Amino acid sequence: MWLDHLAVERGASAHTLSNYRRDAARYLGWLAEAGISDLGEVDASHLEAYVADLRRGERPLASSSAARALVVARGLHKFAAAEGVVGSDVSAAVAPPGAGEKLPETLSVAEVERLIEACPTQTPTQLRDRALVETLYATGARVTEALDITVDDVSGGEDVITVTGKGDKQRIVPLGSHARAAIDAYLVRGRPALASGASHALFLNKRGTALSRQSAWTVVKGAAQRAGIDKDISPHTLRHSFATHLLEGGADVRTVQELLGHSSVTTTQIYTHVTAENLREVWKTAHPRA
Repeated sequence: MWLDHLAVERGASAHTLSNYRRDAARYLGWLAEAGISDLGEVDASHLEAYVADLRRGERPLASSSAARALVVARGLHKFAAAEGVVGSDVSAAVAPPGAGEKLPETLSVAEVERLIEACPTQTPTQLRDRALVETLYATGARVTEALDITVDDVSGGEDVITVTGKGDKQRIVPLGSHARAAIDAYLVRGRPALASGASHALFLNKRGTALSRQSAWTVVKGAAQRAGIDKDISPHTLRHSFATHLLEGGADVRTVQELLGHSSVTTTQIYTHVTAENLREVWKTAHPRA
């Protein structure tokens, strides 16, 4: 009756009705296995348990699919209450599962090395591009933070750099020997050929002004194409990779939080999910009883 109501009163498409019919059958089957044959016997805890089972079963559903399954179950209960079949709609207070956080795209260590090696160092702009990619990965800086670095910030030859983040909050981040060498090479053989104005920015374009965010994206995407990396990456991918590789190497979350400039460790913990996914995949591949 409910599906007929959707078709006639709501004008639901055949595709939608097919999906809802499947979800309704799954829900009623779950109730039957729980020993419930009447919607009037269902309370909110049953619906919550149903959604939980969908998310953690042998073939767990994505949160979006589980949310749709709950929409169908709630539709059944709402229709039953409206038709007087049950006394009240017990599903109204049951919230759909959270959408969950999308795990960021990352590169493996080998892919990062290929990306960097795909930046030649023959011309001034090539030296700049190599220094930019090395800096993004070495520091985990946001692209805007990297583009705000000035010559004075790196002219002392130190192996650390002060990065200015959101809200003008500053943090000290190790630069690393490879990034330091790339920056030094760019300062000696690259930047002087590009500098034609008064800009103090470290990374310059051919006009002698600060490199734009869009140009930085072009640099990274061009290097990825030359390296044969078919992932959809951006400068931010290097930030994600920086954090993931640190955690995989044994760094604690609080340290990575400080290096990334996150105000809350909760933001940083997304990267622990990434490393957990990596561990799970390795386990599935290597464990004899996976």
